[in-house]
Amino acid sequence: MADDAYAPDPTKDHETVSIYPLDDDVKEELLNTVGEAVLNWSTKDGWPVGVMHAVVWAKGSFWMTAAAHRHRMAALRRDPRCSVVLTSTGTHLGGGKTITAKCRCVMYEDRETKDWFYHALAFRPGADPEQAAAFEKSLDSPLRVVMELVPEKWITFDGAKMGMASAGVLPDEQKGPMLSSDAVRLEKELKARGLA
Repeated sequence: MADDAYAPDPTKDHETVSIYPLDDDVKEELLNTVGEAVLNWSTKDGWPVGVMHAVVWAKGSFWMTAAAHRHRMAALRRDPRCSVVLTSTGTHLGGGKTITAKCRCVMYEDRETKDWFYHALAFRPGADPEQAAAFEKSLDSPLRVVMELVPEKWITFDGAKMGMASAGVLPDEQKGPMLSSDAVRLEKELKARGLA
């Protein structure tokens, strides 16, 4: 490496971040805490689009609902590949913790799934029972479809770990393995830019 070559340093820059994943217990707590997430899909002409959705994490999947005539429903029927993104911002966990999940969408219109999901969505912890009952009732329309977003790949980030690493106080055992984006692609990009 040349003397003037650029050498990313995880304690001083934001280039190598795959080594700061959420711990499993924090990931699970975040999944069970948030009430909203972004659902992303691709339109038929290739545009990536995302909207905020109320979400329930249950049975190892994200659960959402939308009316059958929405563009996203046609798009997800055509191509069930999608992603779900959520953040800890606004929760008791504080900011800086994120989850992205590559998912496949499965749609349900059966009575049993609708009854379970509408109740789970409406009666979240701390919900006012009277308002929750009214919300649950309002969800039950003939056009409404329940979506299960089944995770296939996880991308997580813990900003608190990165902050600790920058301060030189993050123990090595709290770091995750360096993923290919940092272990392989970073080096290729440095070489392509004449920085390695």
